[in-house]
Amino acid sequence: MTGLSWTSLQVLEGSGEISTGEYEMLLLPLAGSCSVSCGDQTFELTGRVDVFAGPTDFAYLPAGSTIRIDGHGRFALPGARAEARLPFRYGSVSDVAIEFRGAGNCSRLIRNFCMSTTFEADKLLACEVITPGGNWSSYPPHKHDQDRPGQESVLEEIYYFELGRSGMGYMRVYSSDNRPVNVLAEVRTGDVVNVPYGWHGPAMAVPGYDMYYLNVMAGPGDRHWLICDDPAHAWIRGTWETQNIDPRLVT
Repeated sequence: MTGLSWTSLQVLEGSGEISTGEYEMLLLPLAGSCSVSCGDQTFELTGRVDVFAGPTDFAYLPAGSTIRIDGHGRFALPGARAEARLPFRYGSVSDVAIEFRGAGNCSRLIRNFCMSTTFEADKLLACEVITPGGNWSSYPPHKHDQDRPGQESVLEEIYYFELGRSGMGYMRVYSSDNRPVNVLAEVRTGDVVNVPYGWHGPAMAVPGYDMYYLNVMAGPGDRHWLICDDPAHAWIRGTWETQNIDPRLVT
């Protein structure tokens, strides 16, 4: 399933040079560290051991730039087709906003490192989600494929997955209108699921294997993440009021 017009994602191993073209991007260490240069500026990214070790610092890469990356590791480059050019910038790990969402076996941890309230960009929205083994996230199923001011925004989305212990998980995407989508995919480390439209979720972490995914979102409108739950499953949110957050996320 492709059909993406606003979002992009690359994963780079080791050092290299890239041109961002019409896309603003982030350089996000998945494992390892690096220096990143744009023009006469260079930032040192401390990075992390792996995506389960905690959040990381990152760099914002402007559209229309040539970027040099020198380091050892694996680096994600989430992007969005930009209409404005913002400056090359450093994103500190200390500024990454952490959110706990859901409860019980729907508990997950969100790292809101590049959302509209946490980091400035033109179109790009990005966050990381950690789901402990046996839990469900991106649940209840939801969508953001209609322009309904104050209620729902039009955003494409990319899910990039990594699984602990070389494990597996599952991802569901299905139609919200007359545009056909019907995906139930097994996902492993390095797999990507594109969501140009439609209901999406749950992302299922099978027992024994923690799940990480990077969400990359962008669309034609203002930079707001506004979602609509599938009415058939929206009641699930009400059950969280009597449950605790999974202790594996808070210890």
